[in-house]
Amino acid sequence: MTTGYRPELIQRAFVDFISTRLHPFWSLTVPKLRLIARRTLSDDLIALQFEPNRAFKQQTFSSVDNSNDGWHGGQHINLSVLLDGVYHQRNYSLVGLPQQPLWWHEDNDKNSNGNKNSFDEKSQLQAITSTITIAIKPQGLVSDYLSKYAALGTIFNSSLPVGEFTLAHTVLEQQVQQISKPLSLTSVPVPLLFIASGSGITPMLGLITQALQNGHQVTLLYYNRTTFYQSLLQNQWQQLAAKYPTFIYHLINTEDPNTYLAGSRHLSVQTLIALKLPLMDTEIFACGSPALLAALYRACDEINLPHGKQLRDNITIESFSAIESFDYILSGIDKADEEAATTEAKTIYLRGRQRQYNSSTTLLLGAENAGIRLNHGCRQGICQLCRCNKISGRVKNIQTGKISNDGYESIQTCINVPMTDVVLDI
Repeated sequence: MTTGYRPELIQRAFVDFISTRLHPFWSLTVPKLRLIARRTLSDDLIALQFEPNRAFKQQTFSSVDNSNDGWHGGQHINLSVLLDGVYHQRNYSLVGLPQQPLWWHEDNDKNSNGNKNSFDEKSQLQAITSTITIAIKPQGLVSDYLSKYAALGTIFNSSLPVGEFTLAHTVLEQQVQQISKPLSLTSVPVPLLFIASGSGITPMLGLITQALQNGHQVTLLYYNRTTFYQSLLQNQWQQLAAKYPTFIYHLINTEDPNTYLAGSRHLSVQTLIALKLPLMDTEIFACGSPALLAALYRACDEINLPHGKQLRDNITIESFSAIESFDYILSGIDKADEEAATTEAKTIYLRGRQRQYNSSTTLLLGAENAGIRLNHGCRQGICQLCRCNKISGRVKNIQTGKISNDGYESIQTCINVPMTDVVLDI
């Protein structure tokens, strides 16, 4: 009997079409999330808890990339929100790790009266670990709606957990690159430095826990204008420090000189030196405001490493902070590079469309000036809708100042300016 391709008798898309009309949460293929709880962490930070549908759970926990364990610390989801007849998409960092209760769940357990039987405790733990949580600021059109007005029970289409702000993508890739001798295979896990400000701490929670579980030496440097975020997570940091001697944290309240590191309220080269880390071998994860990221890159450029290595090459960033304008972003670029990015046009070739255009500004704006429409959303480097693959050429990220390599990589057209001629897989 011959074997080979067998067409589906009933298409999955047709089943989805019927099932969503029976109940909007049902789907064989489309990941969906149902809002089930809100928790006010502060005046400017709201935790949202979602129940994932069957399609989300099956695809997330059976994914090869996620090693059947769900998502990685540092990943995010893309929520699709319908407002006034228009779909808006936004990325939100996942808080914590799959199958692990968050700190407020642990606090609730401590404050319980102890009258629950073992079945109730098991049911409660299962309910906690079968949901996903994001923490957002009630600002902007979509976040304001989610944090204040979306009714409990509202269903949203969602992406699966994605993102390269992870240990698996960054640290393991770096270790593979450093393997030049057989003895290197038994090397000690590289030291990790996590730098965050404000709500940028949210993707760090899962990352730090995961890094400590994997045996890394971890240092956290956290900046905030108030003591709220420090006090909110103080118990979390204390527990981790007690359990893992390799974890050190510095909480900097920029309004309190007693908390300053190296005598400065801002991140500087003296701050990095004061941490007493082997900087040449340390991988840096950073998430926060553009000002924090710009200060980090400036500090890294002032530190001289042997063999011509640059410390900024060790940095992995996650930035969902809105940038007010293109002019504001350009203020962070070095003067020489600014002139190259704004006066000398480069040729951008779109391989899939067999078209090209010249750009002396961002790839997206240059295309629009040439009458070419490219996918985009927020135009601020937040929503990721403009992300595409660069085949060749060098570009510069105008939020961080980082210049790409000349080869294949994923970039965002709204926040990258061409430094050479560029070929895009569009």
